Amino acid sequence: MSKIAKNSKQIDDKPTILITNDDGITAPGIAALIAVAKQYGRVVVVAPDAPQSAMGHAITIGKPLRLNHVNLFGDVEAYQCSGTPVDCVKIAVDKVLHKKPDFCFSGINHGSNASINIIYSGTMSAAMEGAIEGIPSIGFSYEDYSFDADFSLAQQVANDVIHKMISKQIPQKALYNVNIPKISIKKYKGIKACRQANAKWNENFVERLDPTGKKYFWLTGEFQNRDKGNDTDVWALTHGYASLVPIQYDLTNYDLLSNIKI
Repeated sequence: MSKIAKNSKQIDDKPTILITNDDGITAPGIAALIAVAKQYGRVVVVAPDAPQSAMGHAITIGKPLRLNHVNLFGDVEAYQCSGTPVDCVKIAVDKVLHKKPDFCFSGINHGSNASINIIYSGTMSAAMEGAIEGIPSIGFSYEDYSFDADFSLAQQVANDVIHKMISKQIPQKALYNVNIPKISIKKYKGIKACRQANAKWNENFVERLDPTGKKYFWLTGEFQNRDKGNDTDVWALTHGYASLVPIQYDLTNYDLLSNIKI
């Protein structure tokens, strides 16, 4: 992990940082992010008590939420929540912090959330919920899906991005999607500001039989990049860069809106 800047704020002035994820509170990725973030401020963790990958922006409305204090990260205050990643952000603001934190960081996700994956990602939806609340937020994802992944490069990238974010005045609704390639630190070329690639999953439901002979389906798919641009997140990741994409929750298509005549 790269050297932390020595001119950090005094303890009393340090920001409050909310950390969450979608892989669950015991995932190695969230521990890696906590190790970086706690050097910049007071960290509070509220994360799902079980994996919640691909939950998107789902919230829990039909059953109660459980919130329990856990001792998993030394002196870092942490809670596990029975809900979705978005639930975690909502309940953290209302019942744990009783105020909006200065920053919300989500991840480090095990697996890429580049391109269209933003739509499905619980990691990015948690960060987006932070932005909706007016909290500057970042989602971090690493291309290595392994539980035993080496997060050294991902921590270096997270440190660089967090340092720049905290040291500069950024908009309250700022929201960034950061993805880190699965390469050695020696091959890493730096962070590249990008746009979201035009790509999608070509999906297929494999038909199988369970032990009782009843039919079920298992979703599989192949990722297809239809974007040939060299300014996209997918291009950056395949060429040795970490990608940083500024995104927003306003889904209005302004080009179409300007051409609508009623």
